[in-house]
Order: sequence, then structure tokens, then C-alpha cells
Amino acid sequence: MSARNVIPISVLENVQFVNPEQSGYVGFANLPNQVHRKSVKKGFEFTLMVVGESGLGKSTLVNSLFLTDLYPERHIPSASEKIDQTVKIDASTVEIEERGVKLRLTVVDTPGFGDSLNSTDCFKPIIQYIDDQFERYLNDESGLNRRHIIDNRVHCCFYFVNPSSHGLKPLDIAFMKAVHHKVNIVPVLAKADTLTQLEVTTLKRKILDQIDEFGIRIYPLPDCDSDEDEDYKEQCRQLKNAVPFAVVGANTIIEVKGRKVRGRMYPWGVVEVENPEHCDFIKLRTMLITHMQDLQEVTQESHYENYRAEKLANGGSIKHGKSTGSVDRMENGGDYSDKERELKQKEAELRRMQERLARMQAEIESKKPQHIQNGDLKSQDL
Repeated sequence: MSARNVIPISVLENVQFVNPEQSGYVGFANLPNQVHRKSVKKGFEFTLMVVGESGLGKSTLVNSLFLTDLYPERHIPSASEKIDQTVKIDASTVEIEERGVKLRLTVVDTPGFGDSLNSTDCFKPIIQYIDDQFERYLNDESGLNRRHIIDNRVHCCFYFVNPSSHGLKPLDIAFMKAVHHKVNIVPVLAKADTLTQLEVTTLKRKILDQIDEFGIRIYPLPDCDSDEDEDYKEQCRQLKNAVPFAVVGANTIIEVKGRKVRGRMYPWGVVEVENPEHCDFIKLRTMLITHMQDLQEVTQESHYENYRAEKLANGGSIKHGKSTGSVDRMENGGDYSDKERELKQKEAELRRMQERLARMQAEIESKKPQHIQNGDLKSQDL
């Protein structure tokens, strides 16, 4: 390297740091951008549960909402198979990416719900699944490794109402009353193309009256702040007025007047899924996407905290996500499950770490210089 290519040190020392912002500007207004970059890099998780009778278009609607096929190999039971069919829990997870934003979507389907002659206890497996996800999250949150917790808690439940039932049936009321303190319920009026506009309006009003009559708590859309723009306020008002959402699902592309739309073709015309004048599909999708973060916050701050408080009240203290009965069984040398054995190993490792930390603190204390002599503190010049 020649001498003319070498930059003198004095020149480097005189180079000043250039402030990219204006004078009098601190810069913490960019904090939301940092959160945005971190969130986009990490990705998002969301769990949606769909509950309703068979044949109401639950799978078709979910595929229409997220433009994906979540059930490529789904088996549709015959009439004879439905006689002895019980409610099953079918969870499907798919990674969706849109404009660089990743979403880990888990859709929990409940085939067999309301199909048997005696549907008294048909929703117990659903409640058990919701509680199991709370329990799993509580165990992970109480463990040692809390940095990579997978959130499989149910954040939203679409409950499909049969359009031919003229309102909520006893099973609909019993199920929603059993889970409304565990999950965010969004009532959906299925197959709205089988009803006229007047029938849709009348049925919506009746469903809302029954929800108020029986004290069912559905997901309340948050109110807009006073500083929001008028377009957003109008959007929120229309979404609130659309509950319960009357939807039509379809994955077929149809050409109508030179443009391709998703919809259903009938002898009397075409029902466009994404036409707000035909159904509330667009409103339902807008509600789900724009309030996805609020659904997760309500799940965390309300439903999960209710479960955690109930767990603490009923089972005494929770030790690393386990009730006192499980802990006592471990301490008394009883039979261990795989989860309990793993929990015991974590507890032993935690005790060893605490003992090691106590020894290190004792060594540090012993090496400190003693400045106290004969009960007097000697002052030192600093």
C-alpha cells in the first residue's frame, strides 16, 4: 500500500459522528419501528377453533379465509359411521407467509360435534382440549426454559349456527355458556345464501336476543379511541353491527362479467364470497385480521388468568405448573409419568444451580477486604 492511500490518524480522530435526526429530536419515536422489525422477524402465532354441526361449511370457510387447503386428505364419514361417532379434536398447523410476515396458524376442528342422537356431553372433549392448552402453557411458563414457549392456547372460536334452526338450539346455548369464560366466541351464521336478506336480519336479531337472555359473553369488539380517523371508526361500527356474521364459503373461481371471483353459481345467479352486499365474509376476515392482537391479549389477560387463578384456588400452590397432589406423589417416590420425571429433573437441576450460586456468593464475601476493626468503621480516602 502506498503512502498516499493511508489515512492519517489525526484525520480519523477529527471525523465526527453524524446525527441522522434533526436537532431537538431524541429518537424514541422510532421505538415502534424496532418492535415492528422484531415482531416480523419472530413471526406470529394464532390458534383458531371452529365448532358447529357437520355440513355447515366450517372447513370451506377456513380455507377461504386464509387461501390455503388445511384439509387435503380429509375423510368425510358416512351416515352409518356417524351413529357411533364421538367428538374428535383435529388440529392442523400451517405456516403462512405474506409480504415477509410469517404466521403460524393452527386451526382446531371438532368433527362429530352435535351429530349423535345424545349430544349432552359432546362438548366435554372441546373443554378438555382448551384446558389442556392452558395447562401446557402454564407448565412451560413455570419451567426453566421460558424463551421459546409455543403458544397453542385457543385465541378465538368461531361457533357456527345452523341457518335452518330459527335461532340458537339448546346445544348451542349450553356449549357457549360452558366455554365463554375460557375462549373468545365469535358467532357465525353459516350458509347465509340459503336465506333472504330479511331472514338474515331477523335471525341475527333473534340470536343476539338469545345471547343477552341467557347471559352468554361473546367477544366484544374493542371501542375506537377518540383520536382514530373516521374511516376506522366507521369500519368498527359496521363490524359491530354485523355480529353474528352471516357468511358464505367457496373456493371455486367463477368468471362473472369478465372478472374472476370466488363464489357459488346457482341457476338464479352467482353468490360472490368477497362481495359485502352478498354476505359478511369480508367483514369476518377483517375482524379476525385487524383484531388478532386484541384476541391474543384478551386470551392472555382474561381467560388464561382466570384459569390460572382457578388452578391456584382449587389445587393450592402450583409448583412448576403442577398441583400439590402431583408434587407430593413425586416426593413420596410414587409412579412417575414422563412429564413428571422431566419436571423432577428440572427441579434437581435448579437446586444444583442455586447451591452453586450460594457457594459463589460465599466465596466472594470471604474475599472482600475487612474494614471493620474493634467495632469501628475505618474511613478510607477515596
